[in-house]
Amino acid sequence: MSAPSSYPGPSSQGAGRGSASEVVARLRAAGCVFAEDEAALLCDTARTPAELAAMVERRALGQPLEHVLGWAEFCGLRIAVDAGVFVPRRRTEFLVEQALGLRRPSAGPESGARRRPTVVVDLCCGSGAVGAALAAGLERVELYAADVEPAAVRCARRNVGPVGGEVYEGDLFGPLPPGLRGRVDVLVANVPYVPTEEVALLPAEAREYEPLVALDGGEDGLDVLRRVTGAAPQWLAPGGHLLVETSERQAPRAVEAFTGAGLRPRIARSEELYATVIIGAWPG
Repeated sequence: MSAPSSYPGPSSQGAGRGSASEVVARLRAAGCVFAEDEAALLCDTARTPAELAAMVERRALGQPLEHVLGWAEFCGLRIAVDAGVFVPRRRTEFLVEQALGLRRPSAGPESGARRRPTVVVDLCCGSGAVGAALAAGLERVELYAADVEPAAVRCARRNVGPVGGEVYEGDLFGPLPPGLRGRVDVLVANVPYVPTEEVALLPAEAREYEPLVALDGGEDGLDVLRRVTGAAPQWLAPGGHLLVETSERQAPRAVEAFTGAGLRPRIARSEELYATVIIGAWPG
């Protein structure tokens, strides 16, 4: 089973450490490589011994740790993650980092007034982790998110709503307010990019517990990416950017899609996180 993410320190309100050794033993027997770390998280999250026992059993049966806990750590935030919702990956923190490092297009003379909010759209938002992290990292933000999965939309509203974001249910740009066209400064899309024939090779935690629509990117893994890049110029403000996560081997074809849409692409990579992000500037 996969390693847990780097979560915040444990609370003091859990079911107690008395059962920790039993939890570790149960998780080890189930094949959890990081049994001690996971046991600590489960013990600290569970409110009663009965809840702890149920959580340990769910994890031992192979459910993602984040689904069992009900949350995942992402960019220093605790993000609610419901069962059946795509779990935010740590490598996607690199996409957030790249988005936060962008230079905003000029908002024009404001005579000392505060700059207008950065308009951010988070497509294929899943739990809303990327949008929430951008809202936390930007001084002022006007945030919109969308996902085709009803369960993801419900979850994203719990994470994005408190920071004033709006979450819409539907396919890519379809449900977004028409008034956003030509106004988006930062468009992030954590699209599915696993080729269809490779989905069966994913860990069971992903294959069995996360929605297929969040994983399967079509024959070469770039179907959704091409749809996003093709429509992005209609939504981006002059000087705005589209950022999409992909794999290193898919990057050259992804760049072709960006260029074909009139975007000026560059590739950013993180060896530490095994992350590849394509960043496309829209000249307008």
